Amino acid sequence: MNDRMRTLVLLGVGHTHADVVRHWIKSPIPNCRLVCISRFAYSTYSGMLPGTLAGQFERAEMQIDLEPLVRAAGAELRMDEVVGMDPQSGLLFFAEGASLRFDVLSVGVGSMPWGVDQFRTESVVPIKPMQTFLDRLDARIESVVPHRPLRVAIVGGGVAGVEIALCLRTRLESRFAGREASIEIVTSGASVGDGLCEKSITKLHRQLKKRQIRVLSQTRVVDVTTDSVVSEAGDSIPSDLVVLATAATGPRVLSVLGLPMDHRGFLATDRTLKTTADFPVFAVGDSGTVIESPSPKAGVYAVRQAPVLWENLNRLLRNEPLENYHAQADFLKILNTGDGKALLQYKGWVIHSRWCWWLKTWIDKGFIKKFQEKWIE
Repeated sequence: MNDRMRTLVLLGVGHTHADVVRHWIKSPIPNCRLVCISRFAYSTYSGMLPGTLAGQFERAEMQIDLEPLVRAAGAELRMDEVVGMDPQSGLLFFAEGASLRFDVLSVGVGSMPWGVDQFRTESVVPIKPMQTFLDRLDARIESVVPHRPLRVAIVGGGVAGVEIALCLRTRLESRFAGREASIEIVTSGASVGDGLCEKSITKLHRQLKKRQIRVLSQTRVVDVTTDSVVSEAGDSIPSDLVVLATAATGPRVLSVLGLPMDHRGFLATDRTLKTTADFPVFAVGDSGTVIESPSPKAGVYAVRQAPVLWENLNRLLRNEPLENYHAQADFLKILNTGDGKALLQYKGWVIHSRWCWWLKTWIDKGFIKKFQEKWIE
């Protein structure tokens, strides 16, 4: 590419793109304009959402205020919704009719839980978008008449579903004055905590039983009504509040970009994080799937992709070969159990204790502070 002024666009400002902005503050790319596009004024750090749900953190502690971060980079923040793209001409189209031309685009809009488009009754509260989850959750709880126990169904038995269930129990006990509630995790799997070792799963079941949270395994949800969850077997599970913590699927915006996707609706990329189409477009975090070596949809991968994306954005603009991203084979897993403790799993070690929560809090706060205004260098 020549020395004319070019435009780099970041669609979505999640874990990976926030780090790109931080790199830009320290070393902006020459002859290049940076534009960040977001539907929300804040980005929410997923690692601290369960703790904030449990009342362990103030909401602002898990948020990145995008305006001061982008301003510090000398960049432009555009609050809008993308409704289409012409990749041939490098044009993004917005809901209000405007368009934006780009030279390089990186897409990092995250994911949505399965069922968002299928289940649209007033009882359904998806965990994403995370920016509005707590408000939507509290509004639903408050709308249910208080003269009987609240009936909660958490659909999805992965790590996120377990953390939400345990931390929601804590929220009901504190913020809602100990409101009586039944909480059930409904999962199509044989157990909860997919991807964890057997020892961790055993400890989680013990915690769930202690907190009076029931697990309905091998129960696939096919419908949600105003007062129940319906299983594939035809069983009806009474529920006033249905939290969707299901497997990740691609958000609708990815389908309007005109780029190759995988079977779950995520953009297909090669090992450089560039989409498999012959356009200057990258896809990172949950939004992209490295077709040759797919990774689970988890924030830790998005964080590790940031240095590779930053390097490849620079290389692409210099017409240099791109480097490959290599996902880590294993990583430290720490689950917030909502009781001031956390469950840690790493290289055969499984520990549930207070100090594990302290470690998680130290890691999470250290990560988020890099992007909060007073820490911008």
